[in-house]
Amino acid sequence: MLIAQVQFAPWDKVYNFSAGDLELAVGDYVIVKTELGTELGKVNSLFPVSAESGLVAGADSREIKPVLRKADYDDVSKLPDAARKEEVLEYCQEMIQKHDLKMKLVDVHFAYEGNRYNFAFIADGRVDFRELVKDLAGRFSANIRLTQIGTRDEAKIAGDCGPCGRELCCRGFLTEFSSITSEMAEAQQVVHRGSERISGMCGRLMCCLSYEYEGYKDMAGALPPLGTKVNVDGTRGTVVGHHILKQTVDVKIPSERADERDVIIEVDINRHKKKPNNKQ
Repeated sequence: MLIAQVQFAPWDKVYNFSAGDLELAVGDYVIVKTELGTELGKVNSLFPVSAESGLVAGADSREIKPVLRKADYDDVSKLPDAARKEEVLEYCQEMIQKHDLKMKLVDVHFAYEGNRYNFAFIADGRVDFRELVKDLAGRFSANIRLTQIGTRDEAKIAGDCGPCGRELCCRGFLTEFSSITSEMAEAQQVVHRGSERISGMCGRLMCCLSYEYEGYKDMAGALPPLGTKVNVDGTRGTVVGHHILKQTVDVKIPSERADERDVIIEVDINRHKKKPNNKQ
């Protein structure tokens, strides 16, 4: 069985559907039946699952709903255009200001059948938007939903260029956000750059810190821990610094005289493994 992971809005999670006999590709738009009604979504990924396994993402494979069909031009054109979307967002923003709600409106998703509007917003905490929902339902005669999203989801919608000069990863190819921690920045020795230089436009630590994290950890594991006593050409010293990519360490050699400073030298941990370059 081929499973299609379908997403209805850029900030929404993905849902599993059975592709059946349809020839689908990543990026195709499809029509599916959900618990809330018929929806138009985009295929984010495809993967095979053994029918004998019986499990897909923790659910019985027999419960996975099928993709009804590929979407065509008429299906896509049925959705409200950019002008309608802007009109809806403007009215929602007016109602937010009317009720003095501490929330930032980000996007709106229209259901395929036109009977549901799902507004995405950002807020620091819980927001009592019951009166807002009443106003929106009365204006649009539709089922209104409000979904609180994170700043990383907002960045994915807005798009931009990262400090690398390329399109944001979340906008280009990331389908799920992983947890990015300060430990990843510390392992790659970039904490000294400051939070602004290692944070994305969303204000969170950059997703790319996770790409090489495991490699840095492996390379760091080959270096002696800080504080280790080592011998360098017969002289006893202490490891006080790491240069992970160069695979070198800083070793502090204590001065033999009280009026002289200690010496710190950089030592290649693989220097004895390297063969001398014998000239012919």
